[in-house]
Amino acid sequence: MTPKQERAVRTRTQLVLSAAEAFDRQGFAVASLTAISNSAGVSNGALHFHFESKEALAAAVEAEAAERMRALVDGAARKGASALQALVDTSHALMLRLREDVVVRAGFRLSGDAARQATHDLPEQWRRSVVRLLEQAGRDGSLTSAVTPSDVAGVVTATVLGFGVLARFDSAWLASGSLSGFWKLMLPLIAAGPVERGELDCEPAVPAGAPRATAV
Repeated sequence: MTPKQERAVRTRTQLVLSAAEAFDRQGFAVASLTAISNSAGVSNGALHFHFESKEALAAAVEAEAAERMRALVDGAARKGASALQALVDTSHALMLRLREDVVVRAGFRLSGDAARQATHDLPEQWRRSVVRLLEQAGRDGSLTSAVTPSDVAGVVTATVLGFGVLARFDSAWLASGSLSGFWKLMLPLIAAGPVERGELDCEPAVPAGAPRATAV
């Protein structure tokens, strides 16, 4: 890659980040392209060289958020975990992203913004991931036969995304303890035995020897 190409990549990346910050803070309709370009440290002309419109910029933020979501779902579960434990781990990983990653947070906000037509349905992407893990849990025996994956998927999807919406008014909703409390209530209703033996962990996965995350 030439120096010119590297600069172009850096500029585009910075524009996506600046746009995510604006869309997360203000929503699509209010966010200003001029303010986004100023925040990114580039001219309006440079912005329009990379993105022909605010909609194109919003679509780029959504696309990057969707890619980060895919990586999260693929890598969140602790090694050797059952599918049900993987679902708990993945939900905590998404909560962490919503708390700390403005691109993911903005992507979800843009997907539900009435001022535009979403190009990537991030809530549906999350729901499909939840359903897939629950179907695997049904096959590996960690999900009780008293419920179906579709029964549980709606509750889990809505709960995690609901915390994200509430966090727009109070960031404490995205503390890890919020989701741990949900799983402490939920797992005894849906787990097929391992929860009674202490084999399912409601808390976020952490590296061996690392301290547990505390509420923010």
